[in-house]
Amino acid sequence: EIGNLPLGDFSSHSIDMFGDAYEFLMTMYASSAGKSGGEFFTPQDVSELLARLTLVGKTKVNGVYDPACGSGSLLLRFAKIIGQENIDRGYFGQEINLTTYNLARINMFLHGVGFEDFSIALGDTLTDPKHWDDEPFEAIVSNPPYSTRWEGKNSAILVNDERFAPAGVLAPPSKADLAFTMHILHWLAEDGVAAIVTFPGVLYRGGAEGKIRKYLVDNNFVDAIIQLPSDLFFGTTISTCIMVLKKSKQDPSILFIDASAEFERRSTKNQLLDKHRQKILEAFTARKDVDHFARLVKYEEVAENDYNLSVSSYVEPEDTREFINIEELNANLVKIVARQQELRAQIDQIVADLEDTK
Repeated sequence: EIGNLPLGDFSSHSIDMFGDAYEFLMTMYASSAGKSGGEFFTPQDVSELLARLTLVGKTKVNGVYDPACGSGSLLLRFAKIIGQENIDRGYFGQEINLTTYNLARINMFLHGVGFEDFSIALGDTLTDPKHWDDEPFEAIVSNPPYSTRWEGKNSAILVNDERFAPAGVLAPPSKADLAFTMHILHWLAEDGVAAIVTFPGVLYRGGAEGKIRKYLVDNNFVDAIIQLPSDLFFGTTISTCIMVLKKSKQDPSILFIDASAEFERRSTKNQLLDKHRQKILEAFTARKDVDHFARLVKYEEVAENDYNLSVSSYVEPEDTREFINIEELNANLVKIVARQQELRAQIDQIVADLEDTK
């Protein structure tokens, strides 16, 4: 009897009931677990935006990859958007935590993804990467851990690793953010798109991170930087950003989008609704200036600004302060003072009349 229940499938464009229930439970756990929960789960509204950014102009991809896949929620979002049948080689990911790795595998099965259609590996992506033998991916999405520690300069092997060597420097040992970025770039197909959630400091800090940004910008890999609202993720209230990478860009300009105000408060967190995602995607596709929201910046300006990629450095925020007309304000003050003097005179007259009647 259970086998005959109408649980739905991908062909009806709805994730099956078991998968939905499982993802709901993970959302509730991530919410209650705070920081520890946020380490393995990317909210659905953000997952949707990341996936759609990589799929602009595409209806089919050779495969989807996430080097820090957590529970696999980011990977599975693609099936909802373009259908599992349009992901040729399936889903690929790597996760360092054993428990979370198992969560991702269960998540795949409960969403109707067969064992032959995904490859989730266990291990440290930066020091022990899997999927070396797979062809580069046309769609990469990731929400890697923020400012986590890694071996970095302590490993002679990593210094010469073909993923990191092109930048001429390794990401700092205490901040692996751009190490993930370089890894993703190496795994990206020539016509592929990568969308990565990044910690704000990555976009402006100097030292090794500044040199890596210089490499990315000089070689025209950075397509867009999108400032997200604060308090979207479980375990942190900080405003994060999305870095979009491409290898086949023709225009050396970089699009900066300030979407920090594009949210609605729901329960204890901010959320990106459909209208917010649509506004971001329209600006991303159009690549045109929009007052106080988007700006296409030439390579030369970014280079002159010390390769700072902070959105606030290029998109002027809207001035929401109330306009005050000084002349009108002064005229009102003159009227108030005159009325005050008039009332004072009337009061003095009343007092004088009272004294005369004594």
